[in-house]
Amino acid sequence: MKLLRFGAAGKEKPAIVDAAGGIRDLSAHVADIDLRGLDRKALDALRGIDPATLPQVPQGARIGACVAHVGKLVCVGLNYSDHAAESNMPVPTEPILFLKPSSAVCGPGDDVEIPRGSKKTDWEVELGVVIGRRTKYVPEDEALDHVAGYCVVNDVSEREFQLERQGQWDKGKGHDTFAPIGPWLVTRDEVSDPQRLGMWLDVNGLRYQRGSTRTMVFGVATLVAYISRFMTLEPGDIISTGTPPGVGMGQKPPVFLKPGDVMTLGIDGLGEQRLRCVAA
Repeated sequence: MKLLRFGAAGKEKPAIVDAAGGIRDLSAHVADIDLRGLDRKALDALRGIDPATLPQVPQGARIGACVAHVGKLVCVGLNYSDHAAESNMPVPTEPILFLKPSSAVCGPGDDVEIPRGSKKTDWEVELGVVIGRRTKYVPEDEALDHVAGYCVVNDVSEREFQLERQGQWDKGKGHDTFAPIGPWLVTRDEVSDPQRLGMWLDVNGLRYQRGSTRTMVFGVATLVAYISRFMTLEPGDIISTGTPPGVGMGQKPPVFLKPGDVMTLGIDGLGEQRLRCVAA
């Protein structure tokens, strides 16, 4: 299934994508795409609904973040060796973790704010892993059983705040709108291998990132198991698994986002985002 949410910010309703790619209103069946209430049994019940019997969502409706009430967004740094190289940083020997606040989450077509005082706002297309079950100390060979599905995440980053302003990376990662998510939560049964997904990102029509999840340093199952050693993952939490090369700070000379720029990005089978940059 491809699940999503539509409507004004803060008033989104649940929806599902039909066989023709149309969007159908699910609100008569569930209150929201909230994984705290949508367990495996509930998701199985949704699979039994024929989307063609549901009301169509009007064309042009705003699409929100595909998961409601994200508890925490756990991000993985330098998880592609070629991205580590372009960042002039060593390939990590174990996953580098940081958190984005839930206030950074926005929809896949919303405006992305360039923070006040920003000089180096950057882009990062990433595979998002949506947790479906409470996950603590899970073995790696059982880790994917705890995944509800996958989505596109753009780990927008302000590099000066992240790397030059002392402290941890969070200052450069947590601004409002720095975590566009969606358009869809694609359930795990529709993604045969999360390590075989192509991904790309353009700015103003110019291709900067092109990669594949097969080149991750640490794969999805490894990350879920590893993170669960340090914190309990709850339903609706999202792991953002790192980015391939081609970010702005890796260009020669570096290229950074400014108001008016448009990012388009996507991952095979998971949909696309289109994001316009605006001044905060």
